[in-house]
Parts: sequence; C-alpha cells; structure tokens
Amino acid sequence: MASVDDEDTSEPPAVEAVAAAWPEPVPRVREGSLAAHEWALTLEARGVHAPLGAVCEVVGDDGQRIEAEVVGFQEQTVYLMPFGEIKGIGPGSRVRVIEPTAHAKLGAELLGRVVGPRGEPLDGRPAPDCKTILGLDGLPLNAMERGPIHEVLDVGVKAINGMLTMGKGQRIGLIAGSGVGKSSLLGMLTRYTKADLVVIGLIGERGREVQAFIQESLGPEGLARSVVVAAPANVSAILRLKAVQYAHLIAEYFRDQGKNVLLLVDSLTRVAHAQREIGLAVGEPPTAKGYPPSVFTLIPNLIERAGVGRHGFGAITAVYTVLAEGDDSNDPIVDIARASLDGQVMLSRSLADAAHYPAIDLNGSISRVMQGLVEPEVQKAANRLRRLWSIYQQNQDLIQVGAYQAGANPDLDVAIRMRSELEAFLRQEIEVPVSYEATRETLMNLAARAVPEAPSQQQRPAPGAQRATGMRL
Repeated sequence: MASVDDEDTSEPPAVEAVAAAWPEPVPRVREGSLAAHEWALTLEARGVHAPLGAVCEVVGDDGQRIEAEVVGFQEQTVYLMPFGEIKGIGPGSRVRVIEPTAHAKLGAELLGRVVGPRGEPLDGRPAPDCKTILGLDGLPLNAMERGPIHEVLDVGVKAINGMLTMGKGQRIGLIAGSGVGKSSLLGMLTRYTKADLVVIGLIGERGREVQAFIQESLGPEGLARSVVVAAPANVSAILRLKAVQYAHLIAEYFRDQGKNVLLLVDSLTRVAHAQREIGLAVGEPPTAKGYPPSVFTLIPNLIERAGVGRHGFGAITAVYTVLAEGDDSNDPIVDIARASLDGQVMLSRSLADAAHYPAIDLNGSISRVMQGLVEPEVQKAANRLRRLWSIYQQNQDLIQVGAYQAGANPDLDVAIRMRSELEAFLRQEIEVPVSYEATRETLMNLAARAVPEAPSQQQRPAPGAQRATGMRL
C-alpha cells in the first residue's frame, strides 16, 4: 500500500484533459475593413471585433471620417449604422473601434443648455464642461427599492390638477393626433409644473419646431432651469435613439441627487419610428404596422427608467407625447404606451376644432394614482363631474336634435344645466397658470352644485318620451 508521503499530487487526468483542450484566448481585433454598404442604411465591416453599442470610425482613402454605431452582427460580419451622411468611403475603407461602450458626460453645467444626442452644444455656446461620465443605458432600479407615489404634483393646468391629479414620480402619456395642441400643453407643463428642474427630449420633430418650442414655450426663464436634448427629424435614427437615452440619463443623474425632475419626451412615437428603422435595417421581422419586436421591448424599458428613486430619494415625473396616427387610439404604439404608463391624457380633435383648449377629453383620460393622492371627498367630486361630462357626450346627438325631454334622466338634466360651467373649468388660457389649491376649491364648489333638482309636475316625462342612456349614480 502506498504511504501518505508517496501520494500522487498531480491533477486528475480529466482536469488535465480539459485544460489541454481549452483554447488560447482570441486576441480582440480592433480594426477591420468595410465590406459592403446596404441600402437599408447600414454598413458591413469584417475583420473587426466590436460589441453591440460600440462606436466605430470609418476612414476613407482621402481621409474622410464617418462615425457609426454597431447595431448587429452575423458570424464575422458587423453591421454599422452611421451617425451622418455617407460620403468619401468605399470598399476596403478602414474601420476601427473608438468607443467600446456608449457613454455620456453629465453635470450641473447642462442646466440652461441645448445639446445634441452626444452632448454637443446646439446653442452656439462652448461645450458644457461636465466631469461625470456614465453609460447611456443607466442603472436599472429594483422594483422593491422604489419609493411610493404619495405626493401631489402641481402642474398648473386645471383639467389635470382637478380631474387627473398627478403625483411626483408618475409616468403619463399625452395621446393625440397631429395638430390638436400637444406642443402647447407641453409648454404649459414645462413652465408651470412645480419641479426642481426640467429635462426635455425633442425627438424627431421638425427643426423649426425645436427652435419655436425653446423660444416661445420655454423662454429665457424656463430654459434657465431646463436641459434640452434635441434630435430633429433630419438626423439619423441611431442619433434619435441616443437622444432619448441621453435625456433619461440626465434625468436619472439629477434624480439621484434628490431632485424632483420633470422629464418631457416629444415624442415617444418618433422614438419607436427610429427603432423601427434600425430593427428593419438589421433584419428583424416586421409585426403590427411594420414595427419589429425590439420596439415593444424598448418602450417599456425607457418608461421604467422614470419614477420615484430608491426609497423615495428623488423622483422623475415623466410625460411622453404619443402620436395617434390618423386619430387611431388603437395604434400599436398607443396600446403599448397605455399598458406601460401610470395614466394618459387624451386630446380630442373635436374639442380643438371648437376652440376648447387645452383639448383634454375626460373620456379615455385617467390617472391611475389619483385615488391614493387626494382626499376621498375630492375623488368623489372629480368622479361626479367626470360622470356629468361623459353622460352629456353620450347623449349629445339626442340633445342637439331636441329628442331628449327634460326630466327623463336627472343626471343628464344636471349635465345640461352645468355644461357651460364644466367647459369653463376645463378650459384655460396658455398664459395663466392655476394652482392645485385653487383648482381643488373650484372643483368642490362645482360638485356641490351638481345635484339633481326636485322634478316639478311640468318636468315629468311623458309616457312615450325618449329615455336618455346611462345609469344614475
């Protein structure tokens, strides 16, 4: 028998075999060459090792340089989407990695500035001297670490303060077709919301509207406490996507300092369009309305970056505008936004056509956190007025043709009698903010008068009178 001293201390044969079979590390090649240009807006490069999200530089024979981001790969081929116009490059152009991961600079120096998707200044001033550098994707929060939404946020708009009360850290959608006043309402929220600072992402909008929003809606006073990240419609899809990620990262940076941040993104639909361009360019299959699956992953991921911070420390209240193309409220982007957000504000074209501004239609609008923010009597008053607004809308045709007889439905009688007061409450001049306290007082006064009158003999409906739709409360 072998002694302890003679014990074989070598590794077992199985371990030796595995170690011998393990390949040597493959060196990471940081340079390659351009192989093809796809008309689907992508470039193909071979011989370069670059992870998804890396920024590469393509150098032409004449020294022309173009930056592009890695958006996909297949075997040894890397797909790049350029940041700008493709000129001066061709087959064999050198491709090298300049940034292995997407990152951005952050700091208080961004306040009062208008910057592009990569932090470049757009306002004619020197670049912000920011010191902090973070990845564009941010750091996800554990759902169990988030603080609750328990504090009312005063946005200065009567219809929202009273009927759709928002809380600090809420995510809400502003849903409407084109030309019904989204930008005007967004400007009111920017100026009148009681937040420490505002981060605005203008994604895919016309260049003229970007300048008009900054000069007219914000103004010098509003811009002083804001950060604007702009990526107009004429920039590449990859830069539009970077712009919305950068806006969220800026909001997260200030939230983690304990600030109450208002994040406005105009518009979430243009973000979806940018992701659709990228997804289809790298070969994703189209689904509803041509949107690839990555779009329906991107939107919830973006929305979850907003909200209350860890254990209630800081909050991002986010407002996303959503374009209902063709006034279709069942558009796939509208659907995914409604499912992911904490409520929505629907804007109505018929109200806008009647010069009712802001054109907020209570039918379809909801704040999912209102019940936990306001007192029970305020919630009851808001529900009562919403009921009167809705029952009038349901019976509007009967009322206009004279087919409804007073006394057939007491609630509808009240809705008809108070229609002008309800419209006056929901309307508001752009230049005039109304505080939450003043809105609450007006709301309670309206609800106190919104009670059915005792029917007189003359008001009793005839046996064959048209009965209005709807149930009594």
